[in-house]
Amino acid sequence: MLDGTNVALGITGSIAAVKAVELAHELRRQGAAVRGVMTESARGIVHPWAVEFATDRGPVTEITGGVEHVALCGRDGWADVLLIAPATANTVGKVAAAVDDTPVTTCATTALGAGLPVVVAPAMHEPMYDHPGVLDAIDRVESWGVDFVDPRIEEGKAKIASEDAIVTAVARATTPSPLDGRHVVVTSGATTESIDPIRTLSNRASGRTGRAVARACHVRGADVTLVHDGPDVHYADVRPVESATEMLAAVERAVEGEGSAGADALVSAAAIGDFTVETATEKIRSGESVTLDLEPTPKLLDRVREGAPDLAMVGFKAETEGDDDAMTARARALLDRVGLDFVVANDASVMGDDRTRALVVRDDAVTTYEGSKGGLGARVADRLAAALD
Repeated sequence: MLDGTNVALGITGSIAAVKAVELAHELRRQGAAVRGVMTESARGIVHPWAVEFATDRGPVTEITGGVEHVALCGRDGWADVLLIAPATANTVGKVAAAVDDTPVTTCATTALGAGLPVVVAPAMHEPMYDHPGVLDAIDRVESWGVDFVDPRIEEGKAKIASEDAIVTAVARATTPSPLDGRHVVVTSGATTESIDPIRTLSNRASGRTGRAVARACHVRGADVTLVHDGPDVHYADVRPVESATEMLAAVERAVEGEGSAGADALVSAAAIGDFTVETATEKIRSGESVTLDLEPTPKLLDRVREGAPDLAMVGFKAETEGDDDAMTARARALLDRVGLDFVVANDASVMGDDRTRALVVRDDAVTTYEGSKGGLGARVADRLAAALD
């Protein structure tokens, strides 16, 4: 996600500085090169040697005649982005006032003057975060185009955001934004039909691919609505659902614009159950044979297409044959029936895995993707952006 990106990591004197080492590791795991920049207060919490170990580069701990701030964050500097994580209330206020009395604030002033992307992850006690002056400083700095990663409010503290949220914000700040201003609705994971108050009918879909698509669309500038029966995520407005009928209703509302602007595109990556059953009001007793009458669930893509004939739409198709020709034929049938922009077809054996192999089927071409599901999400987001262009 950050392949080839150079990140200047500004570390200030919050106790959350202890997390900077693992954050640097995660940035590098995502493909970034990292160099630390530390305030004197930060050096009292985490040793520069630890930051050097995590980044494989010696951190900047003072500004010397080598003008390190310009070398890192100037117009022709090394960094592609300045990430301040954690950022104290003191540092946020100084950045807003262009006060340059630490290596981090001096890098910030230089970066802002040079037009370099800046991402800030605050961390402080909650009363400090709620101080009118701090909130004004955040608003002021945000008005300059700086991206703030909202902290987690827990135990009276504005705790630094998760590594995943910070890395995603850095990716969004440094990735071209072909989906800027677009609203993309994504479905993900399995649906579940209740047999009785205890038992359910579902499938093995994990939702990894759908979440990867949602994240990749967010990184490319989109406002994303994610409809799924899964965890809350920081990169999308989540609409929780369980059954196929609930998913269809939530998607229709999102496409029409309930709670947000109407959708520009729908990516239906969910493995929506094909059958439902009348739910028993009490637990079905075990020890005897039971016959369940399965009824088909509504076809989400067909139903959405009826109400939105001009909506850009992407479908997913999971099959079990393991044969590319058969998967392509079934994908083309779906493509033609619903009028989709393209279909992503894969063998169902990849359900639950971190990696995948998929065919991207369009009217005029079929391409093969092999790799991580995160990479497939990026491929789908890029192809969607091209279709919307």
